[in-house]
Amino acid sequence: MEKIRTKLAYLNHEFSHELLRCPVCGQVYIPEELANGRISEVETMLEDK
Repeated sequence: MEKIRTKLAYLNHEFSHELLRCPVCGQVYIPEELANGRISEVETMLEDK
């Protein structure tokens, strides 16, 4: 696994975060605390607009 700056998109909005990615297949690992924390906050904020 290698750390790489990754763009995440939701409802036509993008933000980036440094995440772990498999150098072989390119799959990105999103830790549970990020998914339930910052990503969830961004989703809620964008949906409320």
